[in-house]
Amino acid sequence: MKDLKKIVIIGPESTGKSTLCKQLAQHYNTLWCPEFAREYLLKNGMDYTYDDLLLIARGQIALEDEFILSMVNGQWSMSAPNESKDSTNRRTATDSPLTIDHSLLFIDTDMYVLKVWCEFVFGKCHRYILDQIVERKYDLYLLCNTDLPWIMDELREYPDLETREKLFEMYKDCMINQSTPWVIIGGNEGMRLKTAIQSVDSLLNS
Repeated sequence: MKDLKKIVIIGPESTGKSTLCKQLAQHYNTLWCPEFAREYLLKNGMDYTYDDLLLIARGQIALEDEFILSMVNGQWSMSAPNESKDSTNRRTATDSPLTIDHSLLFIDTDMYVLKVWCEFVFGKCHRYILDQIVERKYDLYLLCNTDLPWIMDELREYPDLETREKLFEMYKDCMINQSTPWVIIGGNEGMRLKTAIQSVDSLLNS
């Protein structure tokens, strides 16, 4: 088995991260790891605290590790993390474990998202999140731009373009100051997918 390539999709809210993850998993016939925060906030509400973001960070790491373990072991099965009653919020390229490509995993959100979230809302960041940023290694970041229309969602907080652009610049600053290759994903949905596929293909062929 080839080494597992881990590609993270990040960016402000309502920039098509989950949609892009789903499309890329379908294109490459593999799995994608969802954002833990969505299920956490749907269950616990939007009146979150600074400590809640630490719980969300730990939950995201645990979920990501479940997916990585399944992929590395080549044991994706009916009990793997992609199985859920809410199939639209998770995940897979196919229902057949025999056809899954175990060498490529797309990840919706990582600790940079939690870092930006902590710093933007609370002006500080948990040491655990910063430590995980240093420790965890990925192969490519796809940074989604804010040039899609904001769509209302019960979990979204920032409809104004000025705030969205400020958050995007925070993400961009994170990318500039780290060593993993990264690409800005912009344009309409078709253009975003095309750019993402080209970027992933370049990684796989390098």
